[in-house]
Amino acid sequence: MRKLIPYVVTFLVFIAMDAVWLTLTIGLYRSQLGSLLIPSPRALPAIAFYLVQVLGIQIFVLPRAISAITALGFGAAFGVFTYATYDLTNYAVLKDWTASITITDVCWGAVVTGVASVAGHLVQRRFTP
Repeated sequence: MRKLIPYVVTFLVFIAMDAVWLTLTIGLYRSQLGSLLIPSPRALPAIAFYLVQVLGIQIFVLPRAISAITALGFGAAFGVFTYATYDLTNYAVLKDWTASITITDVCWGAVVTGVASVAGHLVQRRFTP
């Protein structure tokens, strides 16, 4: 149970931040990637992404975080690595993928993963002896 609580909190923070981000930036994504987008997101792959990303935070970030600052730093780095893998691959092979979407998305990956990592770290510190 002690490991589940930080996971759930990290998940909730991540998904809440991403929901706000996507709501605010949907116009940017539509204007840049309109031809690639489906009318509405597929729920199952989206949820799978959130579950896997947060699991990655639990495995690769939180064990190294000794403070909120290091959680933010390691989380942001993990976000850059994971989002860059996706975005740079798309930029390399998709005709209509843009550099501005790549840069925007990788920066957002750093922010959302960093902040969610801090939340997970703070909760983990509270519930783990």
